[in-house]
Amino acid sequence: MTKLNFGGHPFLLGFEQLERLVERTAKTASEGYPPFNIEAVAENAYRITLAVAGFREDEMAITVEDRQLVIRGRQAEDASDRVFLHRGIASRAFQRSFVLAEGVEVAGATMEHGLLHIDLRREVPQPVVQTIPIGRRRVVTEGVGQ
Repeated sequence: MTKLNFGGHPFLLGFEQLERLVERTAKTASEGYPPFNIEAVAENAYRITLAVAGFREDEMAITVEDRQLVIRGRQAEDASDRVFLHRGIASRAFQRSFVLAEGVEVAGATMEHGLLHIDLRREVPQPVVQTIPIGRRRVVTEGVGQ
């Protein structure tokens, strides 16, 4: 029995990257920190909210790399002489990734009450109808009938 992949299906022309996209998404799905929400705020607008308590804006970076939204956080080392009796608030570095569909762009990011909000919008392309003319193939008959 042959395994059928996305790029090899005869009706999916030009979708060779879809399988790679699914594999990349599966790898990022196992991350657990920081927790996040994704909500639809309008028909073509989304918001990702990450719980990043204890992080400042300058300790985080948001980038888009090859259609992948990447949020990284790294807190500065605490050089104080504090003695913790219990330390339940994590101060670890993190990286959280989201694969963006074609046409989805980052509209902006804000931070409020320990929550990082990243707003996304999807530009809906205008439908294009293209008529393809059908030509005749010329048959070259060199040396025939001479």
